[in-house]
Amino acid sequence: MSRGAQETTFPYSDQTVEEAILRALKGIRFGSVEIIVHDSRVVQIERKEKTRFDGTHSRPIR
Repeated sequence: MSRGAQETTFPYSDQTVEEAILRALKGIRFGSVEIIVHDSRVVQIERKEKTRFDGTHSRPIR
């Protein structure tokens, strides 16, 4: 897939982006990681983490 003459230099290496994704995933028990891609490049990573409670305890499950 060619980007043509309008291609700009992306300031982050693939390794940097991969490390950021792994950091977003690390330690998450309940939730999601959303990776936003624009023109075949990761431009944003969103981490949404949830704290869940079961019916018998009044503190977070760890």
